[in-house]
Amino acid sequence: MNFAVWALIVGAIFIVMALAGTLVERLPLSTSMLYLLAGFALGPAGFSLLSPSPLDDHEVLEVIVEVAVLISLFAVGLKLALPWSDRRWRSALLLATASMAITVAALAAIGVLLLKLPLGAAILLAAILSPTDPVLASDVQLSNPDDRDAVRFSLTGEGGLNDGAAFPFVMLGLALLGLHDPGTFYWRWFTVDLVWAVVGGLTIGAACGYSVGKMVLYLRTRHHEAIGLDEFLMLGLVGAAYGIAQLCSTYGFLAVFAAGVALQRTQQEHGKKKPVGDGLDQAPEEAKLAEAAASGTEEKMAVDPQLAGAYMTRAIRGFNEQLERIVEVAIVIMVGAMLTLIVLPSNGLIYLGLLFFLVRPFAVWTGLAGLNMPRDQRLLIAWFGIRGIGSIYYMMYAIGHGLSVPLAEQMISIVLAAVAASIVVHGISVTPLMKFYQARRKRRSGVGKT
Repeated sequence: MNFAVWALIVGAIFIVMALAGTLVERLPLSTSMLYLLAGFALGPAGFSLLSPSPLDDHEVLEVIVEVAVLISLFAVGLKLALPWSDRRWRSALLLATASMAITVAALAAIGVLLLKLPLGAAILLAAILSPTDPVLASDVQLSNPDDRDAVRFSLTGEGGLNDGAAFPFVMLGLALLGLHDPGTFYWRWFTVDLVWAVVGGLTIGAACGYSVGKMVLYLRTRHHEAIGLDEFLMLGLVGAAYGIAQLCSTYGFLAVFAAGVALQRTQQEHGKKKPVGDGLDQAPEEAKLAEAAASGTEEKMAVDPQLAGAYMTRAIRGFNEQLERIVEVAIVIMVGAMLTLIVLPSNGLIYLGLLFFLVRPFAVWTGLAGLNMPRDQRLLIAWFGIRGIGSIYYMMYAIGHGLSVPLAEQMISIVLAAVAASIVVHGISVTPLMKFYQARRKRRSGVGKT
């Protein structure tokens, strides 16, 4: 197929989505569902214009999906503006650690008992499916840093952290399959793959984000230099944090996420930004920036000592979110084109049903057991454990490490089915459930804080 045909197809998809965007927001479906349908139509089951193969094209697919996850993780980090002392950080951390570990353990046990997988393969599959998605979960995540909703903050923080936190379990599964060296008595797995890679990745990313943010704000407010090209700043920071982390044998996903969080912190420190109520009102800095944009004086905001940080992060966040939407289109269309590869093993549907309706709710309820959180918030968090792009990446990563073809084909079917099912069932339910929740939240806010 020549370039002109591809240009026509891609152009048509973007135009249709731009025109139908507001309509989709009102309907019980998500844009990802439409991308999935488009991919299925373009794949072997339809026009046969796309035929990506996870086994043959895993190196290319791994890079494409990895870039998509990195862009999304940085965007997630920029949205998490609450101070570390806020209780909502506890729920995000517990979901990304305790709840995810419970998910891996439960799914691994089910994989051994129900799917008759070897222990290493069962742990690997469980680790691949354990992280929630930062790309496809945008409808239930924070829309901006001033949003203080507990459900959205918890899901956003979880999606940012657990894409990297799943890596030690992936490496453990590969080690048990003989595809990764865990060291004698698994000392290397514990010290390097778990402790150093997690702590080091977060530390490196935070140092990169904080130092770059401070340097840019210093140059802008003191010398009126380094103004503009915030897109380059975003791409450069993502690349630097990821590259340094990988070269130091740590997890680049966690580094990029931490860089986004740290960059957001430099804005808060610089502008002395304070949280505004429960997030239902617009922050003063954002209001002034909006006013400046209307009057055409945004460049002055870039060097204003009080608003330079808010201006910088808003510009970076806007560009990052546009990139995130574009890569979402590309990845979900590829997933749709690969749906014909799904040949679920015996009890495969039961395995997926247990993931969505038993394991995820149990892991959330158990992980958050010590928190004083309203029941409706726990229920929403338990339901919106969206599986997506992160699982596709880990699947390609495992294949690249020499996963046997029979195991790879079985896991590909289960992972693709899980992602497609999540896109559909969560896409259908997100609009009505979140509208109902927001209505309850507003009613409660009329009589007191939630």
